[in-house]
Amino acid sequence: MLDPSSSEEESDGIVEEESKEAMAPQAGSRISPSRTSESSGGLAPSSSRSSARPTSPSPSAASEEKEDLEKLQRDEDERKKKLQLYVFVMRCVAYPFNAKQPTDMARRQQKITKQQLQQTKDRFQAFLNGDTQIVADEAFINAVQSYNEVFLKSDRVAKMVQSGGFSANDFREVFKRHIEKRVRSLPEIDGLSKETVLSSWMAKFDTIYRGDEDPRKAQQRMTASAASELILSKDQLYEMFQNILGIKKFEHQLLYQACQLDNLDEQAAQIRRELDGRLQMADQIARGGKFPKFVSKEMEAMYIEELKSSVNQLMANLESMPVSKGGEFKLQKLKRGHNTSIIDMGQEDENTLSKSDVVLSFTLEVVIMEVVGLKSLAPNRIVYCTMEVEGGEKLQTDQAEASKPTWGTQGDFTTTHPLPAVKVKLFTESTGVLALEDKELGRVVLHPTPNSPKQSELHKMTVTKACPDQDLKIKLAIRMDKPQNMKHCGYLWAFGKNVWKRWKKRFFVLVQVSQYTFAMCSYREKKSEPQELLQLDGYTVDYSDPQPGLDGGRAFFNAVKEGDTVMFASDDEQDRILWVQAMYRATGQSHKPVPPTQVQKLNSKGGASAQMDAPISQFYADRAQKHGMDEFISANPCSFDHASLFEMVQRLTLDHRLNDTFCCLGWFSPGQVFVLDEYCARNGVRGCHRHLCYLRDLLERAESGAIIDPTLLHYSFAFCASHVHGNRPDGLSTVKVDEKERFEDIKERLRVILENHIVNFRYCFPFGRPEGALKATLSLLERVLMKDIVTPVPPEEVKGVIRKCLEQAAQLNYQRIKEYAKIEGKRREMYEHPVFCLASQVMDLTIQNVGRLVTPAKKLEETIRLAELVIEVLQQNQEHHAEAAVTSSGDQSAFAWWTDLMVEHAENFLALYAIDMDAALEIQSPESWDSFPLFQLLNDFLRTDYHLCNGKFHKHLQDLYAPLVVRYVDLMESSIAQSIHKGFDRESWEPVKSLTSNLPNVNLPNVNLQIPKVPNLPVPVAGLSVNLPQMPSFSTPSWMAAIYDSDNGSGTSEDLFWKLDALQTFIRDLHWPEEEFAKHLESRIQLMSSNMIENCVKRTRMAFESKLTKSSKSTDFRISPTLCTMFNVMVDAKDQSAKLCAMEMGQEKQFHSQIDELIEESVKDMIQLLVAKFVAILEGVLAKISRYDEGTLFSSFLSFTVKAASKYVDVPKPGMDVADGYVTFVRHSQDILRDKVNEEVYIERLFDQWYTATMNLLGTWLTERMDQQLHVYQLKILIRITKKKYRDFRLQGVLDSTLNSKMYDTVRNRLTLEEATASVREGGMQGISMKDSDEEDEEDD
Repeated sequence: MLDPSSSEEESDGIVEEESKEAMAPQAGSRISPSRTSESSGGLAPSSSRSSARPTSPSPSAASEEKEDLEKLQRDEDERKKKLQLYVFVMRCVAYPFNAKQPTDMARRQQKITKQQLQQTKDRFQAFLNGDTQIVADEAFINAVQSYNEVFLKSDRVAKMVQSGGFSANDFREVFKRHIEKRVRSLPEIDGLSKETVLSSWMAKFDTIYRGDEDPRKAQQRMTASAASELILSKDQLYEMFQNILGIKKFEHQLLYQACQLDNLDEQAAQIRRELDGRLQMADQIARGGKFPKFVSKEMEAMYIEELKSSVNQLMANLESMPVSKGGEFKLQKLKRGHNTSIIDMGQEDENTLSKSDVVLSFTLEVVIMEVVGLKSLAPNRIVYCTMEVEGGEKLQTDQAEASKPTWGTQGDFTTTHPLPAVKVKLFTESTGVLALEDKELGRVVLHPTPNSPKQSELHKMTVTKACPDQDLKIKLAIRMDKPQNMKHCGYLWAFGKNVWKRWKKRFFVLVQVSQYTFAMCSYREKKSEPQELLQLDGYTVDYSDPQPGLDGGRAFFNAVKEGDTVMFASDDEQDRILWVQAMYRATGQSHKPVPPTQVQKLNSKGGASAQMDAPISQFYADRAQKHGMDEFISANPCSFDHASLFEMVQRLTLDHRLNDTFCCLGWFSPGQVFVLDEYCARNGVRGCHRHLCYLRDLLERAESGAIIDPTLLHYSFAFCASHVHGNRPDGLSTVKVDEKERFEDIKERLRVILENHIVNFRYCFPFGRPEGALKATLSLLERVLMKDIVTPVPPEEVKGVIRKCLEQAAQLNYQRIKEYAKIEGKRREMYEHPVFCLASQVMDLTIQNVGRLVTPAKKLEETIRLAELVIEVLQQNQEHHAEAAVTSSGDQSAFAWWTDLMVEHAENFLALYAIDMDAALEIQSPESWDSFPLFQLLNDFLRTDYHLCNGKFHKHLQDLYAPLVVRYVDLMESSIAQSIHKGFDRESWEPVKSLTSNLPNVNLPNVNLQIPKVPNLPVPVAGLSVNLPQMPSFSTPSWMAAIYDSDNGSGTSEDLFWKLDALQTFIRDLHWPEEEFAKHLESRIQLMSSNMIENCVKRTRMAFESKLTKSSKSTDFRISPTLCTMFNVMVDAKDQSAKLCAMEMGQEKQFHSQIDELIEESVKDMIQLLVAKFVAILEGVLAKISRYDEGTLFSSFLSFTVKAASKYVDVPKPGMDVADGYVTFVRHSQDILRDKVNEEVYIERLFDQWYTATMNLLGTWLTERMDQQLHVYQLKILIRITKKKYRDFRLQGVLDSTLNSKMYDTVRNRLTLEEATASVREGGMQGISMKDSDEEDEEDD
């Protein structure tokens, strides 16, 4: 943009260039050349076409030419209107006195464009692909993945970005809200707070969002944009409205210079003239009776009072502006007057000035450069100068040698004399010893004025007698500043009736006392008060012809008032023009003085020398007139319809604002608000009209898809509503008919669009953006529904309207997610089965009346996917659109009922889904259980939602699935019962571990799925007497050990426990919401588990007894794995019963206590049976050695035979093989039981009873032979069995109290006694003794 104060040569060159381009059209055209070339490219092409055509063109050609001409004319009229509008806007910017740029507006963020959205998507995808160097944990990656899929790839976000409603801050806030719940759900970590995690994640998000961009550049760009968004300079405002109105820079420069926008006095004078014109227009309306049409007749008189009151207010604002306003562009804080009618141009007596009211203050700068012609003094003599202003202090320069008397010293003075006397004296130091003062060589006395030359000049000094140098000159510069309240000064000839009664030349100063008070004052030298003054209120200045009889002065002008005329004359024409312009600004007259015709001709044709007689402002005015701009500059603002002009500039400004780089949502920038406020105040645009036009423009943009802040709409609507209903928001109590009609029309349009926004709330406010917009929309709708501004609308009425909108929203949202699911399904089919999908598409095209055959499984899959989308929509509604019910502090707001309506909306939404869900479930097979995941998915969501839990849809879902659950449990119970019966009939009692060791690996089922797998039931086999599904024999898979601690149970038992656990897990994971039915299901599963386990325990005990009965009774008997498996079944049954059959019933566990007692009894019986088997084996051993009882024939025979044989050969110790066989049997049985049976308590109990029973048997056997002496062989066998038994059972953990029982002591004492007797009788026991020895231990080992 060109600077308004550019040099004359630059601006002239620009204008000449533009004017040359514009000279193409004919000279006789009514359209100015420059305007023609700018608006439509000139009329030359159309004129050439018309000359080339025949004289009788066809009707179509003539109509086309007429349309082209009309279009050109319309474009030209539009351009003229914009130029005139720009002039008014420029004046508002140049001298604001009503408005200021607001500094408290919310700062707008940079909007996101399509390209930036795509770039953001690429950056986040690159992070997810691992292409960045950002280190992140799995939780953060999952959060980014969800954000990318749900938010960045959303069509709603893309649409919002296209509308210009999303900023980078919105993207950041959505991610922050997205991760807050995730971070809260993370487990606590010592030393790491969740706030730290949240801030760390946000820092990583910023890094991903920024990408490779330098953050410093982004910060600089944001700082610059923020500065331009806050306060704009004058030049920036000019450039902005050039872009808004389509004004070219050279046009701006012409208008700027011709309007003298840099001359604050001219702008203030222009304002005074405009205000005076508005007062006159108000009087004309009152006299002519041409009032606008008001809603009541009584408002006409009020309208005139409002016009005058507004003008008086503007006058008071202008009066409060400081007179010395200037320099940099600063907006002063306005000081409103209390009396709005304090300014009245007719009250002269009350506003008469006195001489003391006129106060001027001048600053003088006196710079002494050098003295010329000083020859009489010796070169080394010291000289210096003094300077003073009459009546002020005296200053002195530095000392200098006479050979080089130069200083460059500046002295600053302040005086109140318009014609001060400045004295400068030259001194030399006295050489005499007795000299008291320095010697004066010369002096000069000057009388500067603000118009005096500022550059240094040589002045001849008046020398003293002591100085022989008569041609002594001093070079100095005097700069006398012009105070801001002095508008012009100079010498004039003057003659008046009441003042300056004698025609003579005087020094005049035009002084501005206040914004509306100016005085023409004459001064004498060295006087601070004016000699005479003329207050210019009511005077009219104009050029005048030379007056005969007045000797002196060349260019005449006068100031005329009723009953008084004051004649002035200057010595040159340029000075006269400057004086007339200054006084024209001061008088505030409507008539603009025009220089005489001969002077204008002289200035335009007389060459360069004649041009110097006119001021530069006249030159700019002539140049503007030359380019057709004079009509815009000289136009009277009071004659324009500023309502329509403001409507145009506001509309264009809004378009410019919505197309800039900021996410404004319809809000103007501070600079735009400032200019529009100033325009309305200065030109009397009614506030209601302004906001009605603003509302209309905003609604048009909103209807075309732009994002408009409902708070902004609410502000303007509230203003208009208050005005129409007589609440005087801007001090106006009159209401025009057209204002009321337009308000009603806009009110209806606003209601429609607000209801549409609520219907489309997911798409108008995606993810809760813009923040608070939904709540503001509800508030505005409530305001729109009010009949007036006093009576609030009943809450039920508002709820009824919004309820209807949300009903439509439910249908709309469900329809859209159905379409989305359908498109997603087709894409998946195309990806998975491209050939099939292509064939199906061809079928759809060729056979229109036959739909695609959808299998029940496919339909159910689509319904589950649709359920996931439904849940996602409801969760987003709760997360992003529930803020309307609470305030920012978390309290309940005026829209607390919004929550209830959103619950109704959710129920309506789910009701629509229920239709499709019911249809999908109807076609499912009655023997299929694949629909349970659908129930679990929906129920898990609904039961955790406080408002939807046990709602209409939830109850419908329960009613739908309750029969299925009951039937499923019935079938599972029958199937498990059959599997137990047949399984135990065919049971091999081999442990599962040995069965599955050779099976192939089976993949472990995903037990962490959110939707637990339902245990499958086979299809019923036809022909069975009972219509129940048959459960095939089940072998526990290899992964069973990963689920259960036991790995040695039988196949049937493991199958039973797994099915019972799966069934109970399934029922538990259903989380049935109705408490009574849930308890019924739980109780039934507990009872069924109890019955099944009871059956399993009984069958196992029977099998154990049968197996044990068929086994051997000799020492060859070995504990088989099947017996251990049966024990393990009991162990598993006990463990599973605690889990499957435990249900709290007060202080007791009903089913668990019953089955636990049964298991204990069964285990007790099994231990007793096994101990009885062990006792029977020991009885067999004792029966063998009973043959050696004393007194029997067999005993004597065996003893003789052994003794005879031992003389010739080494005979083995008789009976040791029996003892060793029994010891081996015991040890092997102990090892098998210890290794295979999983329950330590049962093993210990078994070993205790085993040891006690066998020891009792030994004691009884010995007691029966109390009177007999044991055979040596019997003694040896019993000693070995007893010692090994004691030692082995002690190693197995049998307590000492059990080991050292009375029976053991009895047996031990008897054997010890028998050992002593045998040693005496037989001569020794051959190393076998009841005493412990290391050798025996080594032998045993």
